[in-house]
Amino acid sequence: MSPGYEPFTPADGYQRPGGRQDWAAPEQQQWFQEQQWAQERQWEQQQQQQWYPQQPAYEPAPAFHEPAPQAYPDPARQGYPDPAAPAGPAGRRGRGRLVVIGLVAALLAVSAWQAFRVEGMIRTSADLASAVTAEQGRSQELEKQLATVFDPEGIAASVLPSVFRVRAGEFTGTAFAVGQTDDGRTNLFTNYHVIEDTFESGEREVSLERGNTRIEATVVKVSAGKDLALLRTEREVKSIGVATKDVRPGQQVVVVGAPLGLDDSVTTGVISAFRPDDADGPTIQFDAPINPGNSGGPVVNTSKQVVGIATAKARDAEGIGLAIPIDTACQTLGACGKG
Repeated sequence: MSPGYEPFTPADGYQRPGGRQDWAAPEQQQWFQEQQWAQERQWEQQQQQQWYPQQPAYEPAPAFHEPAPQAYPDPARQGYPDPAAPAGPAGRRGRGRLVVIGLVAALLAVSAWQAFRVEGMIRTSADLASAVTAEQGRSQELEKQLATVFDPEGIAASVLPSVFRVRAGEFTGTAFAVGQTDDGRTNLFTNYHVIEDTFESGEREVSLERGNTRIEATVVKVSAGKDLALLRTEREVKSIGVATKDVRPGQQVVVVGAPLGLDDSVTTGVISAFRPDDADGPTIQFDAPINPGNSGGPVVNTSKQVVGIATAKARDAEGIGLAIPIDTACQTLGACGKG
């Protein structure tokens, strides 16, 4: 302190420690006061450290910073649809177009499959039709071959129910059914010389016999020049089919009749010749044995059709029989088939 100054008692009566108070300039007083306050704060801090444990100093939490957003390529610019983008009209149209394309592809696939199946079915049907046609051709050929097979037993079994012994007065011969009338009656053919005496006597009734069967018949029409007669009965009798083709030499035949009154007799032979220009009209020559009583009987081919009417045999010779062509009889008497 400067010695030129006297001690001064402050107006507040506060006595500084030491009994005296040194005085200084206001600036110095303020500095001393701040120093005193600093020492007091230091002392208080030392006291607190003695009585209270020192709290650990915590480091402030590190500050986290959000990373800067990374730039990604625009999906639209890259050619890929943005899945997060809202489906606008353009997006809906694109998906609708894909659905339509898928449906069209499915329909085309189904149509192609159906066309393939149909084509396969058509091919199968065509193959089947070809096979059936070929089989039919083979069947027809087989039928033709079978027709040429000579089966006298089968022929006889087929035609015998249509053949009868004719009794006209004291004479007997043979007759066979060739068709029916519209009212159900049956027409039969025989030779005129078989019923000649009965017809010339004015009678028209004759008998048809087969086993225990006896049927009354009437002489309806005759041709003395052709040696033909038409009989008719009220009974319905199975008819023999009529051949439509001319006979040829070498064809096998069966002759059915009642030689010497013996009904249901069968002989076999072949066509020896066909003589269309004979004086008495077209004539068939055959070698099957015949005898009196065979007159008027049918000469039948392998197709079980009648080709002629047995009429006569050569005297003092064997294997020469003569028959009138069935076509001549049908044209002369007009009673073949239905009607």
